[in-house]
Amino acid sequence: MNRAALPLPRYHQIYLVLRERVASGEFPPERPLPGELELARAYGVSRVTIRAALARLAKERLVRRERGRGTFPKPPRAAPARAQLSGFFENLLVLGLRTTVRIVDLAQVKASPEVAAALKLAPGAAVQKAIRVRSHRGRPVSLITTYVPADVARAFGRRELAAKPMLQLLEEAGVRVIAGDQTISAQLADHVAARALEVGVGSALLAVKRIVYGAKRRPVQYLLGLYRPDRYEYRMHLSRSGGDRPRIWMPS
Repeated sequence: MNRAALPLPRYHQIYLVLRERVASGEFPPERPLPGELELARAYGVSRVTIRAALARLAKERLVRRERGRGTFPKPPRAAPARAQLSGFFENLLVLGLRTTVRIVDLAQVKASPEVAAALKLAPGAAVQKAIRVRSHRGRPVSLITTYVPADVARAFGRRELAAKPMLQLLEEAGVRVIAGDQTISAQLADHVAARALEVGVGSALLAVKRIVYGAKRRPVQYLLGLYRPDRYEYRMHLSRSGGDRPRIWMPS
């Protein structure tokens, strides 16, 4: 059975809706959220379901629950780490310098067909596989798996990966990073991602696939990333181009 196809539990669906309402500032910090009974009626569920959703919000420190008074939204936290896609690689470097990294696994492995195709290597070629959890202000932001050709990865190991962003390590290894292809989609957290990112199984995550190119368009990194959407966001500045032709929006 495909776990990704399973529907989210009802309490989790309501938790996601309430989380968005709290994050948007809909509920003033000095006033409590609607009571459990009122919310249960509004969403057509039991008070037990509402209680579970509120407990999840409290666990993530988005609200505080006071006996006899109600549930109050907490003041907004510091803005999440942001990477703007204008000056893409420079911003990723800056972001890396503002976060900390925990190495989950590091090994030289044989490239799977998917990895080999992304890096333009023969299937089974040696690559460095690194799995890292990146945190911002002590809270996990992303679970990143990277694959780098073995001849490039010889220049850095566990100590370097824990101390510096991968793009900086590639540059220091003599690779001139010139471009990248990236896709962003959504994915539900499995038990591995849920544990690493401190979310519930089935939580929605941002899923990123990225191929980074060096000179002569040689692929030097294949990245698979899972990001907590409440702690990470992509921002892109768009401008219109096209002259006398039909104008389209392009990143600038």
